[in-house]
Amino acid sequence: MSHDIVIRGGNVVDGTGAEPFQADIAINGDQITEIGKFDGNGKEEIQADGLNVSPGFIDLHTHLDAQIGWDPHVTSVSWHGVTTALLGNCGVTFAPCKASDREFLAGMMETVEDIPKKAILHGLPWNWESYGGYLDALEVLGPSINIAGLVGHCSTRFYVMGERAVEEPATEDEIRQIAELAGQSVKEGAIGFSTNRLPQHRLPDGRSIPGTFAERRELRAIAKEVGKFGGIMQTVSSFNEFDEEMDLIADEARMTKGALFSTAVEIGVERMDKRVMAMREEGLNVTSITVPRSGGGVGGLSTNNFFRTPSWIELRKYELADRVKLIRDIEFRQKLVNEVKAQGEAVFANTQNWFWMGDDARPCYTRSFEQNLPSMAKAAGEHPVETWLRLTDESDGKALFHMRGFNVNLDSLEQLITTEWAMPGLGDAGAHVSQMIDSGWTTFILSHWHRDTGVYSLQEAVRRISNVPAGVLGLHDRGTLEVGKRADLNVFDINSLEERMPQIVHDFPFGAPRFIQRAVGYKTTICNGQVILRDDELTGDCGGRILRSN
Repeated sequence: MSHDIVIRGGNVVDGTGAEPFQADIAINGDQITEIGKFDGNGKEEIQADGLNVSPGFIDLHTHLDAQIGWDPHVTSVSWHGVTTALLGNCGVTFAPCKASDREFLAGMMETVEDIPKKAILHGLPWNWESYGGYLDALEVLGPSINIAGLVGHCSTRFYVMGERAVEEPATEDEIRQIAELAGQSVKEGAIGFSTNRLPQHRLPDGRSIPGTFAERRELRAIAKEVGKFGGIMQTVSSFNEFDEEMDLIADEARMTKGALFSTAVEIGVERMDKRVMAMREEGLNVTSITVPRSGGGVGGLSTNNFFRTPSWIELRKYELADRVKLIRDIEFRQKLVNEVKAQGEAVFANTQNWFWMGDDARPCYTRSFEQNLPSMAKAAGEHPVETWLRLTDESDGKALFHMRGFNVNLDSLEQLITTEWAMPGLGDAGAHVSQMIDSGWTTFILSHWHRDTGVYSLQEAVRRISNVPAGVLGLHDRGTLEVGKRADLNVFDINSLEERMPQIVHDFPFGAPRFIQRAVGYKTTICNGQVILRDDELTGDCGGRILRSN
């Protein structure tokens, strides 16, 4: 019997958490048709001796809603084994949308997620009003990987309430309309509904985005309607009122297919574990995700993430090559140093969570606090700004610094991501594009938390980035390697797998900058039976589909 693709002799890590086993895998069309030893050749044979074969990875937290309009390959996640991505997180989406609301939604996405408004307005077709129409538009774009979407609180609330949605409570009738619109969006294909309760996520005029201060009864009404059509609820909360917010998440889970929320160690691992485990013991489907390393910005001369004084602000006006020349100009460099030194002890506090990412091909995300920028400076007899400039100068402007903002304590992070309910994720792909890059989190899980530290076994690492997120989304035909399931797979070399140093490119519409991050160690990525990546390079084929709610 002939097969479309045969993967030969791989170490199969099937996503269930079971021990890996040696087997061949046959693919016909978009399905896995045989696993084991069988007769017949493949039109394409992939030799996987000494390599691992896993399900495609699933990214539960992206903001690729805009980027997919001009980059159907949705880099950087497609370089890191991701075959399914969830859009529409944090309550910010482009549908439902009246024609008159486009400017508002684009401006909101720019200030909340650092995606240029001009690129959004010109890079998307904007030929929809309903959420189902938005998914239809994405389908026409033909992405390289599978795309699922959440409908956002901001757009839904603004669609019903207009300008009042920003700061005013909804009336009983408006709550009913918002909830019905959310339910209708799930009926049209949204996987669920997302809401954002972080006051620091703001509109261009400085006000918090719509839905931030919505009464919890509004969210419970939404959950009830979303649940009617089998959707999930995704919540981003500040947890300033911890017990009340956890009660809300529990109620959302009771009324829907499941509750998904974002978390960080700073909220408190033990108190979260107590509350979430009580929910799960009740039988509720409650899952959290967190970035599996310290989350935060990336700063360097190629970015605008660095010191903030008049001369440093002046430096931002120049292209990288000219910035390098300026920091090598003795007079200008001294101005840069003197202005930062004039800030006194505050500089040491501001830079205590800045960590040099190294000069190897692989970036370092795991330095101890004894290796932060002030400590490096002290060891060298320098001020932190002098060390920053020296490392930048020595690297011809390429040096980068990881600016940790949350999950700062890596020991506490290990405690968090080894609970039963906290899964790695929260890479924010497509957002904060010129400030941070965590799209390679799947590769980091396999290289750091499995290979380098042994915190996860290989089968547990794969389970947490394939099968578990598939279950969260209700994708019963993906997430594990089984006969009859969709052919989303990765073939990778665990010994060489790692991320590459982030870099700034200018490939967004109108030349806007963004970070990208490549990977090495991926021999093949297959999406719905099509090879979309071979030997770490995208093939140009687009096998993705729009995955709509059942």
